[in-house]
Amino acid sequence: MERKKAILLPQIKRILQELGENIKLARLRRKLSAAQVSERANLSRPTLLAIEKGHPGVAMSSYAQVLFVLGLEKDLLRLAEDDKLGRKLQDAGMIVKERAPKKSK
Repeated sequence: MERKKAILLPQIKRILQELGENIKLARLRRKLSAAQVSERANLSRPTLLAIEKGHPGVAMSSYAQVLFVLGLEKDLLRLAEDDKLGRKLQDAGMIVKERAPKKSK
């Protein structure tokens, strides 16, 4: 059975590449080698290098492990934190229901 290859938009590719570059810079700022980070994250060195290049085939959990090793795992909580568009769409679609009449005793 053949695996389907994900088709990514150029904008998404650039975002992944920037994420990979940011992870690499964080590793270098901490003066950690690729071997050290990959060992601590329990990943192969080629997987870490794929993360640092922003390769789209790497599992999200691998990114999370590397971020944990670098002390940046809480940054994942900031993803989609301030969803302004989603809130506007939600507010636009809200239907305000009238209260039901009180029951008489």
